[in-house]
Amino acid sequence: MLPAAGGLSGLSGLSGTVALAATTAAAATLTVCAVVLARSAPVVPPTLVRTAIRDRDRRTAFLPQRDPDARGRTRPRAPGHALPATVA
Repeated sequence: MLPAAGGLSGLSGLSGTVALAATTAAAATLTVCAVVLARSAPVVPPTLVRTAIRDRDRRTAFLPQRDPDARGRTRPRAPGHALPATVA
């Protein structure tokens, strides 16, 4: 048998109202804090972003090209002998 005033949550009418008010106040406080922090964030000019991207690009390490004459690597194919018809 369920109590008539508490329902499924087990809270009376007054404590349910207090819990709802506390939750609403906490949500409102968090929203205000988020808005204040968002407005106080420094604005970064686009030129600073471009400079940072350029600097990072300059610091990027590139892999050295492999030596085609290294031991164990096949030699690149050279052109074959000229055909007699093309030799003048």
